[in-house]
Order: sequence, then C-alpha cells, then structure tokens
Amino acid sequence: MESNRVAVISAVLDDPVKCQVEFNKVVSQSKDIVRGRMGIPFLEEGISVVCLTVMGTMDEINSLTGKLGSIDSVNVKTAISKKEVL
Repeated sequence: MESNRVAVISAVLDDPVKCQVEFNKVVSQSKDIVRGRMGIPFLEEGISVVCLTVMGTMDEINSLTGKLGSIDSVNVKTAISKKEVL
C-alpha cells in the first residue's frame, strides 16, 4: 500500500470567468483527498488565486495537479511533504 503525503497545490487562474467551472469540477472529483481550500479573487486584475491542501498518495496528488494544470488559463505549482503520513 502506498503511503500518503500532505501537499499544497497553488493555482493562479488568469481568466477565472473562463476556467473556474472546469477548475471546480476537477477539484470536486478529487474531494476525497482535499482537506482545505482558500480562494482569493483579485477582481480589478481579473485573476484568482486558489490554494488546496491535500492528503493522498503521490499518484493522487500528481493526478490532480496534472488535471488542474491542463486547464487553459490555469498555472499550477505543488509543494509536497517529504514525511509520509497514515
């Protein structure tokens, strides 16, 4: 059995009106590993920043990161703990 890790997935939505529906759909499909979510809209700039705290296997974390990163107008970076958790 693969061990879990804690990670933070940070996403910048350059055009939230265009991509937020698909972004939210992808996040909801991974609701089992999402532990927290914070979103900050920059209304005047037309940009949104979303940070997800997740706990899952490396495959689950990488899959979610890849799916989010493949959405047009979404830029994603992930920081993953080195410590394995239960």
